[in-house]
Amino acid sequence: MCERVHHELPDILVPYKRYDSESIEKVIGGGKAINVAADESTLSRWKRWFKELCAYLLGALISLTISHFKNAVEPKPELPNSALPRIWCYVGEGSGWLARVVRPVVNTNIWVQTRSAFLSG
Repeated sequence: MCERVHHELPDILVPYKRYDSESIEKVIGGGKAINVAADESTLSRWKRWFKELCAYLLGALISLTISHFKNAVEPKPELPNSALPRIWCYVGEGSGWLARVVRPVVNTNIWVQTRSAFLSG
């Protein structure tokens, strides 16, 4: 026994979000038929949240790739300028891409804590 507590985030969750990762992914990805049971303010908060966190997530993915695959990441001059397509270069743009980004970042304990224990409500 290693006498340590282990936490693993399932694919369907995003930390501190009340909706599943698939719903958030649809909104962030900008799909044409967004069928999510959330109001417009929630949808715009998700977009803003991802926009603010996107550069960090991209850096985290690059760091994880380097640390686990040793020099597997080489600078590519043809990478898109937009952050979301750059992330898709690492995790693919198929269904479940948000879970493929969030889960390794959370499970390696490099998720950015954005909530305060002193917030109420």
